[in-house]
Amino acid sequence: MRRPLRLFLGLFPTASIGSYLATMAILATLPLLAFVVFLLLQLERSQFRTLRADAAQDAQTISRGVERKLADMETTLALVAKSVELQQGDLPAFHARVLESLKESSLYVILARRDGLQVLNTRMPWGAPLPPMANPGSVTSALRSGKVELSHVFFGATSQRWVVNLTMPLAERGPQGTDAVVLTQDAESFEDLASRDALPPGWTSALLDKEGRVVVSNGAERQTAGTAMDQSRLELMYGANGSAVFYKDGRQYLLGYAKLPGWQWHALVWGPADSLQGSFIELWKSLLAGSVIFLALIMLVVFVAAHHLRSAIRKIASMAERIGKGEIVSPERTKITEANQVAVALSNASFDRAEAEERIHFILQELVHRTKNILSLVQAMMRQLARGTDDVEEFQRAVSGRLAGLAQSIEALAKQQWAGIPLASLVELQLTTVTGSFDRISKRGPELLVNANAVQNLGLVFHELATNSVKYGALSVLEGRLMIEWQMVEPEAEGEEQRLRLTWTELHGPAVVTPTRRGFGSTVIERHAASAFAGEVTVDFNPKGLRWTLVAPLSSFTVGTND
Repeated sequence: MRRPLRLFLGLFPTASIGSYLATMAILATLPLLAFVVFLLLQLERSQFRTLRADAAQDAQTISRGVERKLADMETTLALVAKSVELQQGDLPAFHARVLESLKESSLYVILARRDGLQVLNTRMPWGAPLPPMANPGSVTSALRSGKVELSHVFFGATSQRWVVNLTMPLAERGPQGTDAVVLTQDAESFEDLASRDALPPGWTSALLDKEGRVVVSNGAERQTAGTAMDQSRLELMYGANGSAVFYKDGRQYLLGYAKLPGWQWHALVWGPADSLQGSFIELWKSLLAGSVIFLALIMLVVFVAAHHLRSAIRKIASMAERIGKGEIVSPERTKITEANQVAVALSNASFDRAEAEERIHFILQELVHRTKNILSLVQAMMRQLARGTDDVEEFQRAVSGRLAGLAQSIEALAKQQWAGIPLASLVELQLTTVTGSFDRISKRGPELLVNANAVQNLGLVFHELATNSVKYGALSVLEGRLMIEWQMVEPEAEGEEQRLRLTWTELHGPAVVTPTRRGFGSTVIERHAASAFAGEVTVDFNPKGLRWTLVAPLSSFTVGTND
């Protein structure tokens, strides 16, 4: 053992105090800085995961807004398809009715045949010649599937704008060979829904149709309707909703995407990740600058401390040399408190060795006195515990029971990181520890989180009361019951503090007899409880059942005080 120790100590070279202090300062500082860097890296990773989740959430928000709009359009389409004028074949009246109903919106209705020819279009006056539909495939698809179909974005032949169609097939062919009712909407009407006011600088939002083409787009990389989205970004979208990472021009980008429920469209948001992490870059710069300044200040302090230490050691060494020569020396004053104390001690030694020996003797006597006091206190407490029994095993059980109750309180506090536990939980915990079950025990009171000090002291009190009840009180018989209640007591006068009344009531137990002597348990439930909570304790030995009451300031119990 000694040889490895000598080899280890031999690794340290002979150097000045300043060198060792500087080394110690650096060795103490570097792990701290490394830990801070580790925490920042962990925080940065956590923030990056949050940013990805936020990107996906933004895309879902856009998708839900567009989905609601399409649902409204589908409802409108169903109402138009069931209109009386269309059922009666009165197309002029149908044209006028629909045009009037939708005049406040950007929606238009088309009646189309299977071959894509338009029978009616509310964008045009009734009877005006109409060109074939620019997207006849949507009618064919709807007739094939038998349900409402949402088209891709396309350039309308009539509107001369980028539009999307919502097509509903008719169960029976309508007037003039009508096979489907189409609700057409300008693509730009989706722009408000695809816009996110909270998008960071450099970010873009977009709505894509089922063919991966842009319906509308907003932001830094805004694209016109009908533009095909970059295929590499489409390949990143796995599943209905999520987020992904891609790189562009050496920068890291985040992509959030969400599929519209029930439709083949997608909502996207994307942008550079560093636009959201600017605060971290500044934090890293501040950390580096602060580290340099911190190390410089430490080295300055080390230099000053080393200078004072060297000066103090040299003065004390000079005093020791003079004492070795038999001289009487006066204490040297230095900048180091401990060195001054050594100097005084050396000076005292040189003046009067007998006085030093007498001082040592006095210290030993004081130590003996304090030890006796501690032993007397322990002895008195053990006498209190042993006063009620002559049985060693019962005495051990009494001691271990109290320690077990205290251990339960400490364990419960530790699980909550000493932040306190609910009073109801504390009651159940302590009584279950003593009784083994909570079947015959009732508790009632408002929710109250009690502090660590209250948990430990109430734990001791509840343990004593429960032990007494099991031995002599209500819990010693099968029909016995126990009620624990607590309630707030409003101040009686202005300026007084709100108080808490805690009551322990035993019912249906053996007749209660006022004890003729006071043991350790009585001390705990009366004097200790009153002192610990700065309150008043009342013990009523009613023959029908023991009633114990504690009234104390609420601040003695609540978290944030006395803990």
